[in-house]
Amino acid sequence: MSASVNEAAAELLYREAAYLDRQDWDHWLALYCADAEFWVPAWKSEQSPTDDPDREISLLYYSSRLGLEERVQRLRTGKSITTQPAPRTAHMIGNVMAAEDATTGELEARSTWTAHLYDPRLKTQHVLFGHYEHRLRREREDWKIARKKILLLNDHIPTMIDFYCL
Repeated sequence: MSASVNEAAAELLYREAAYLDRQDWDHWLALYCADAEFWVPAWKSEQSPTDDPDREISLLYYSSRLGLEERVQRLRTGKSITTQPAPRTAHMIGNVMAAEDATTGELEARSTWTAHLYDPRLKTQHVLFGHYEHRLRREREDWKIARKKILLLNDHIPTMIDFYCL
């Protein structure tokens, strides 16, 4: 693992978290490749998450950035009434470790995360946490997210979850 690879991956993950916390949806979406997969598997058992989003239950699954764009559009237009107003969030990213795939040139990054949420409608706060797996692909001069897998460790969810909570 070279320091520059790790720094590039960490910088992108930190930027993604900042955009989510600011609810800067345009910049957040711009971090994703058009064919990016966004997946939050469910748990089969206490130790095993689901393996296949096409055959098993997922907490969230979008097969491309288009699904994320549609979700953002629902937030913007108020068609997602359970998220009006959207919760305030503070994401913390840590333990970022990245390696370059010599065959594809893509970066594989793993990290841990927490997301602190405050729901102004209900006046409640929660903390979600888990592991991220990112696959990053170079597009022109920038790294973009080609795949994001989110393993939610505290999957007893006190309310709803959405992409910006994770």
